[in-house]
Amino acid sequence: MEYRRFGKTEEILSVITLGGMRFKHGWDEPRHEIPADTFEQCREMVQLAFDAGINHIETAWGYRKSETAYGKVLNEELRIPRNSYHLMTKGHFFEAGEMRKKVELQLKDLQTDYLDFYGWHGINNYEVFQQSCKTGGAVEELLKMKEEGIIKHVGFSTHAPLQTIIKAVDTGLFDFVNLHYYYFNQRNEQAVTTAKSRDMGVFIISPNDKGGQLFNAPLKVRNAVNPLTPIQWNARFCLQKQAIHTLSFGMTEASHFTEMKGIFPSNWTGQETLIKQKLDNFQQDDLYSGFDGFELANDPSGINIPEILRLRKLWKCCDMGGFGKYRYNSFEGKGHWLPGVMANKENIEKVDYSKVPANIPLKKMLAETHREFYTPPPLKDSVFKLIKQGKMKLKSLSKTKF
Repeated sequence: MEYRRFGKTEEILSVITLGGMRFKHGWDEPRHEIPADTFEQCREMVQLAFDAGINHIETAWGYRKSETAYGKVLNEELRIPRNSYHLMTKGHFFEAGEMRKKVELQLKDLQTDYLDFYGWHGINNYEVFQQSCKTGGAVEELLKMKEEGIIKHVGFSTHAPLQTIIKAVDTGLFDFVNLHYYYFNQRNEQAVTTAKSRDMGVFIISPNDKGGQLFNAPLKVRNAVNPLTPIQWNARFCLQKQAIHTLSFGMTEASHFTEMKGIFPSNWTGQETLIKQKLDNFQQDDLYSGFDGFELANDPSGINIPEILRLRKLWKCCDMGGFGKYRYNSFEGKGHWLPGVMANKENIEKVDYSKVPANIPLKKMLAETHREFYTPPPLKDSVFKLIKQGKMKLKSLSKTKF
C-alpha cells in the first residue's frame, strides 16, 4: 500500500479507500436491519482492507445499510481501535437543524463520537451549491460541528459541471473534495488543479464503475493495457497526479484485493506512457471523437449533450457500448445526480444547432446513440410512470396487460 497526505487536513491516507456503497442488500430498507450475508460481506471486506494496509473507510447516509453495517463490524465484531483508521461519511440535507440531527444519527449508527471527514453529499449543480452553502445553511452547520470537535474536516462530493465544482472549491469553505476524474473522463482535470492550489484533499469517486465499468472492460481495452488490468491501469493514471490522494474502491470480494495489489508501485514508467498512447490512438477510430459539445451543456432540449457524446466516443473508439447503455439508461431517473433527458426524436428536434460546427452531424450522432443505447423499461414500469405523470388514469390499469 502507498500513502499520501490528504491536503491541508494533514491526515495520511492510503491511496485506496474502502468504499461502502456496494454491499449485498445495502440499498434495501429498513436501513438498520442488517442481513447475515450483508454483515459477513462487510466484515470480510473490512478485515481484508486492513490486512492490505487500507486505513480509510468511506460511506454515506444515502447508502442506507452501510453506516450501520460498518458500525457493527468495526466496533462489535472486529473491535478495531478508533484511532487506527480514518472514517468518512456524507449527507445531503439543506437546513442547518436537519443537518445536525442527521449527523448525530450517523454517529450513532457508526458507533463513534467523531468523524474524521464529513462531506456534503452531492453539490451537483449551481442551485444545490447555493442552497447548501448559504448563510445559516447546512455547510455552515457542519463547520460549527467542526469547531466543536464532532467533525475534524468538512468537504463535499460532487457530480457537477466543471465550473460549479471550481466555484465550490474557491469558496474556501472546504478541506477536501470528492469528484470524478479518470482516464475515460478527464473533464475535471482543472478542478483537480484548482483544489491542489488550495491544498485540498482530492478523493476520486468510483474509478472502477463510473470510470468505465473497468471490471467488465471490452477486449480492445484489455489488450491495450496489458500486462496491467484496466483497473490497475486507471489507478496508475489517476495516481500519477500528486494532487490526487485516494481512490474509492467498492470492493465486495477477496479477488478485488488481489487485483488491487497489482497497482503498486504506482510510479509512472515507459510502460504506462506506451499504454496511454495506445488508448489515445483509439480516438482516431471515429471521425467526430474530438467534438465534446461542452458549449451545449445547457441546451434547451434538456439533453445532456456532452455526456452523451462522451458515451458515444467510448462506444465508437473503445468498444465500451455496455458502459454506454448502463449510463445512458440512467438519464431521467437520477435527477441532478445524472441530469438530462433521452436523445429521442422529440427531444432532438428541440436542440439549438446554432452552436454546432458545420462539419459535425450532431443530429445524426444523437439519434444513432439513442438507438444503440436505449433500453425500453418493462411495460409495467412505463404504465406506473404515466400514472405518476397524470397521463393515464388508475382505473385504466385493470385493463392493461403486463
